[in-house]
Amino acid sequence: MADDHGPQTEYRPLILDQSNPAQARALAALRDDPTVEFTDLRDSIRAEYAAMTRESMVDLAPTPDRWIYYPWRRHVVALPGERVFRRVRLDRNRNKLTEAEQRILERLSIGVIGQSVGHAVAFNLALEGACGRLRLADFDALELSNLNRVSATLLDVGVNKAVVTARRIAELDPYLPVEVFEAGVDERTADAFVDGLSVLVEECDSLDIKVVVREAARERGIPVLMHTSDRGLLDVERYDLEPDRPLFHGLLGGLKAGDLRGLTVREKSPYVFRLLGAGEVSARMAASMIEVGETLTGWPQLGSDVVIGGASVAAAVRRIGLGVELRSGRTRIDPDAGLVELAQPPLGSDWAAVDDAIDADMAADPVGRVLHCAERAPSGGNVQPWVLRADSAGVRIALAPELSSPLDIGYRASAVAVGAALYNARTAAAAHGLLGAHRFLENTSEGPLVAILDWGSGHDEALADNYATALLRETSRHHGTGEPLGWPMIEALSAAAEAEGAHLRLATLPEEIAEAAALLGESDRVRYLTPRLHDSMFAELRWPGQDTSTGIDVRSLELAADEQAALEVGRRPEVMARLREWSGGAALGKYTRDRVRSSSAVVAVTLPDVLSDRPAGLSEYARAGMAVERVWIQAQRLGLAVQPVSPVFLYARRPEELFELSPLFADTLASLQGRFLDLLGVPEHETIALVLRLSYAAAASVRSRRRPTTGAAPRS
Repeated sequence: MADDHGPQTEYRPLILDQSNPAQARALAALRDDPTVEFTDLRDSIRAEYAAMTRESMVDLAPTPDRWIYYPWRRHVVALPGERVFRRVRLDRNRNKLTEAEQRILERLSIGVIGQSVGHAVAFNLALEGACGRLRLADFDALELSNLNRVSATLLDVGVNKAVVTARRIAELDPYLPVEVFEAGVDERTADAFVDGLSVLVEECDSLDIKVVVREAARERGIPVLMHTSDRGLLDVERYDLEPDRPLFHGLLGGLKAGDLRGLTVREKSPYVFRLLGAGEVSARMAASMIEVGETLTGWPQLGSDVVIGGASVAAAVRRIGLGVELRSGRTRIDPDAGLVELAQPPLGSDWAAVDDAIDADMAADPVGRVLHCAERAPSGGNVQPWVLRADSAGVRIALAPELSSPLDIGYRASAVAVGAALYNARTAAAAHGLLGAHRFLENTSEGPLVAILDWGSGHDEALADNYATALLRETSRHHGTGEPLGWPMIEALSAAAEAEGAHLRLATLPEEIAEAAALLGESDRVRYLTPRLHDSMFAELRWPGQDTSTGIDVRSLELAADEQAALEVGRRPEVMARLREWSGGAALGKYTRDRVRSSSAVVAVTLPDVLSDRPAGLSEYARAGMAVERVWIQAQRLGLAVQPVSPVFLYARRPEELFELSPLFADTLASLQGRFLDLLGVPEHETIALVLRLSYAAAASVRSRRRPTTGAAPRS
């Protein structure tokens, strides 16, 4: 390592601490020198730090300021201390690199021999903070012909290439330790260069030195990386995992360094072809190698290829440092080949597809009309968890367990849907003079729950008045105006719930709605991050071209352009796995948070426990389902838009049910459930059947469709 640090060899900045008397005097002398410029970046960096998220600032104590003198520039820069500086500079790495991963990488010591591709490698590693120390080597001075691929300037011509790289890194991060071997590496210095390295990056031109440094690295169990810019060839030799691995994957056989020493460029060509693979070298490179020594002075390289090499090697270093699988071998990261394979991307969701018309024609006979109205009832994910049948006695709506979902704990959500379907059947029967008694049966041969409506000749004006609205009932997921509900409207909604033996619990104040939005958004985050719940959520969605007779038509989500993109990302389980690993994903609840915040009210339809010693059974949930539908219809008659926003924890009655829902987030769900019940003022003896957001908003762009009803028979 060179000791002479004259103007052409200086590459390390002087880091001065004003609290140190000797360093304060040196700083004062620099201030007195009219040829030295000063720049103070401390305020701007602190402003960036203050604007960072709280997560970025965790456990970060202030560090004393430093004054950085760059002698080759005759310039002093004032900076915050290393910890604040690094945190701000690397903040945008997250979550491509987590904070924990960044700390691991900062323990790496990387050696880079050769400073063409090596310059790009070293700078990329420093740029990402992917190492804690760099050791650079190159014996050569920068020439003008190097500036087609080395990110330097005319002012660097004549300076040692390794010094040029070190200076550029120092001007990026003065706190990163960098050593320079200005004489390059040979047989005498190879051991000293590789000692203590975590990874060796070899990018030199000398074939004999390539062998020498590999021998030294293999002896110490140090992995070696090499990038050859033609067609993006990356070599990985994991001597840390395979101590007896042959050099260059055995491509040069038993060739020794001495066999290669002193060869001319032309004499090296056969060995280079063996290393690169004569049949894999690009046609331009192969033809150029024939011209080396004739019309070309050396092997050609393009700056863009060198940049790709720097990125490829940096990615390999990250994998080695973080213990991610990276085996010995080679690969090509070839942009030209990729560009040849350009293809039209899949269009994905056709958001502008023509809406399929919903068949709103009424069935010809009254029984068919009752069934048609019943099937228009809401259900979680529009799964329609029922089997509808009509005969001469009446209508039977049997809960279908096979259509249950993970959120449907104990079939409670399905029971609510069955109750809503029964309410619709009652409205149609009342409108057509067919209304009889209704009842529920549990645990029969038809299933866990059956709702029965007997034919009769009864009339109920209130039920009949809801018939038309029941047919037009819809979910609107548009943003609301936030206009508050008047007290008469609240009374009318509460009366609708009470008419079916249920209660209404409301959040109507802006601060209450905001808190409900936060809780429901966090519930959505848990749903995204729990694999089983994530799978079921996206199984409910129907994309253009798919059968929409069940499930939720994606167009009905009323997504803005950014929300469409977020949904496309959110459907990817591997992305959710990464967010789960990072304890991240706060934005996953944004869709729900934004819509709930725009609401006029968040309401819960609740059912009282019938017996103090027994929680509500499926029949009680079904009765509450009738109340849900009556409230929903009443809200639409009052001009309100309705959207169910029931949280993940809604149907969990015991801690073990929360654990079954999401083992990783059971405690989170328990906390959310308690806070949500407190917010809405739900007493201990009441259970929520469904949660709705009410708002003044546009009508739905797309209404959900339904499966065709089977099993209808004329009434005798």
